[in-house]
Amino acid sequence: MIDEMTTVLEPSPLPDFVETKYIKDITNRTLSYIKAGFPVHFRGPSGTGKTTLAMHIASKINRPVVMIHGDEEFTTSDLVGGEYGYRFKKVVDRFVSRVLKVEEDMIKRWVDNRLTVACKFGFTLIYDEFTRSRPEANNILLSILQEKIMDLPVGRGGEEPYLRVAPDFTAIFTSNPEEYAGVHRSQDALRDRMITMDLDHFDYDTEVAITKAKSKLSQKDAEKIVNIVRGLRESGKCEFAPTVRGCIMIAKTLKVQNMPPSNSDGFLKVCQDILASETSRVGSKTNQARVKELVKELVGKKLGKKETVEVEKEPEKEAAVGAA
Repeated sequence: MIDEMTTVLEPSPLPDFVETKYIKDITNRTLSYIKAGFPVHFRGPSGTGKTTLAMHIASKINRPVVMIHGDEEFTTSDLVGGEYGYRFKKVVDRFVSRVLKVEEDMIKRWVDNRLTVACKFGFTLIYDEFTRSRPEANNILLSILQEKIMDLPVGRGGEEPYLRVAPDFTAIFTSNPEEYAGVHRSQDALRDRMITMDLDHFDYDTEVAITKAKSKLSQKDAEKIVNIVRGLRESGKCEFAPTVRGCIMIAKTLKVQNMPPSNSDGFLKVCQDILASETSRVGSKTNQARVKELVKELVGKKLGKKETVEVEKEPEKEAAVGAA
């Protein structure tokens, strides 16, 4: 029986998920590694679709999903379980009709957390940004991934000091590069137990397809947005390179405003706001100003010069000579 404190997700296809040739290739390779018995680790910059891809892979495995988000404050008990509250037991003995005997007992109640639930029932574990948890909290994973055994805490009860991991258990990890703020360097022993796939930015066709699917804009409009974002990325002049997330934000905003991507002040300001925000995590005004200038140049270059409408002026009336 699964404890009520543990949330288990039902695997299902993600809405608006785009499966291009690029995505299918990654999916097929990942599934082959998992079928061979290896956990998979998606590593890459923020906004490159690691978590979405992990959820997509989980839907293909078609087992219930348990999700954990890495946290600096995690300890091993946050993954495995711990004692939460108390369980009361009361026994009323009326064996002798004129004698009432009552026994009460109060014991600590153990609750399995998500990692234990996934191992016990053979669910798919998605450990999102696992390197944001301290390495010592993740030590429990070493024996789980290698020997398929989980060491059980003494307080959990039961006769066995360990739990054999169910055969259907699968683990998918995601992480940001180590230079990101708040990221710990994971143990070499843990990385050696998984197959790491470094994800970079999607190819052009995939970025266009994702932008179109998420915003419901036309193919042509999606291409215009992607061209601007990719142009900024390829300039190499940003603190952080813009991702497909920036494309989606711009496209969805245009859809809400019913505004086409054109060389207009409205479109330019939307692009500048979103791309300056995405590429400047520390809030550097100098960097934001530089990005906004680059975006202005790209909008002009990719979408052409502003269209100006010439209004025909009426000829000036000749001044009257000789006032009456």
